[in-house]
Amino acid sequence: MTMQNIRSALGWCSLMSLCLLCVWFLSFTLAHDWMYHLHNRWFHLSPETFDSIHYAGMALFKVEIWLLNLIPYLALHIVGQKV
Repeated sequence: MTMQNIRSALGWCSLMSLCLLCVWFLSFTLAHDWMYHLHNRWFHLSPETFDSIHYAGMALFKVEIWLLNLIPYLALHIVGQKV
C-alpha cells in the first residue's frame, strides 16, 4: 500500500466520520424529543442525563476524528510533499 493510498483512505475516513457526526448532531437537535422517548423506553434517563450522554459522545467522537483521521492525514500530506 502506497503513501498516496493511505492518505486517500484517511481523507475519506475523515470526510465520512465528519458527515456521520453532522447527521448525529442534526438528528439530536431536530428530533430530540423523539430520540429521548425512544431511548427512555429502555434506559429511563432524565432529559439532562440524556443530553449529557449525547454531548459527551459527540465530543469524544470529534476528538477521535481529529486524533485518528485528520492529524495522520495532515502529517502524511506534509511528509509526502517533502519526499
